[in-house]
Amino acid sequence: MATVNVDNMLTRLRQKRAIGKRRKIIVCTMISFMVTLVQWYYDNFRVKEPSHDWDEEMRSYLNRMYNGKEVDCIDQFRISKCAFKKLCRILEENGGVIGFDYYRSIETISQQFNKVLYAMMRISEEYIKFQPSTVGSSERSKWQWFENCLGALDGTHIPVTVSAEERPRYRNRKGDISTNVLGVCAPNLRFIYVLPGWEGSASDARILPDALRRNNRFHVARDKYYLVDAGYTNGPGFLAPYRGTRYHLSEWSGNN
Repeated sequence: MATVNVDNMLTRLRQKRAIGKRRKIIVCTMISFMVTLVQWYYDNFRVKEPSHDWDEEMRSYLNRMYNGKEVDCIDQFRISKCAFKKLCRILEENGGVIGFDYYRSIETISQQFNKVLYAMMRISEEYIKFQPSTVGSSERSKWQWFENCLGALDGTHIPVTVSAEERPRYRNRKGDISTNVLGVCAPNLRFIYVLPGWEGSASDARILPDALRRNNRFHVARDKYYLVDAGYTNGPGFLAPYRGTRYHLSEWSGNN
């Protein structure tokens, strides 16, 4: 009797295993069928994005500028069609720009912008000329006491927006978030050197040595000097106010 019960149990167990195995096969078959159906529908009925030939699009855009209206070229490039063609030729011949592709990714646009910018810098000395630093007759009386003076320099704070992590570095002594920009002016009030990028917490006395050391450094001619305020120290090339001496702007304004 016991042997019959054991045989029945084994038979039922085998049947359950066989049923479970068949169910697994059916489920796997259905899943495989659904995946195949979805893939087929996606390949045949999806909305495909049209492919772009970026080189052709760039050429078409430039041709529209070349052959279109003068006002369109000025609006897009800020120069006339004739000037733009001449600039392209100069950059290819002297600026080292062999050619470039135009894409819509921000990273690529930034790379191409820097490539053209560097080329412009290479030819800048040949094509960009500064007027000589001369002082008008009405201002000469004020500068006659500063022989060999090339101008004046100082730092100015410009408000900026930075991330929360960088705010302590850019917070100046007045509590504002700014960048400290060094500016150098000739006696005719024309800027001759500008150094941006320093955080607002940096002092003027810290920024000036950096301007004198970097590759595109600020250069002071021998036996010449610039006027600076009390935030700097007296030294070769720079003349600061004497310590302990009070200066009043009213004495130097008007006809003085």
